[in-house]
Amino acid sequence: MSAKPSAAPVELQAKDLPAHCPNPAMPLWSSHPKVFLDLSHGGSATCSYCGTTYTLAPGTVIKGH
Repeated sequence: MSAKPSAAPVELQAKDLPAHCPNPAMPLWSSHPKVFLDLSHGGSATCSYCGTTYTLAPGTVIKGH
């Protein structure tokens, strides 16, 4: 049995923050509870439910409170 190839990361812009999964482009049948993702450490995060990886687009700045 071979491992399933991973999909390309979902690239996020500043307008997409705060980041959460599932994202609006995901089909309803693959839905899971909404989780917010912390991209402030390294610019990427992986959903603990479905394994989707999210990354910040180059040059995207996370603004604090």
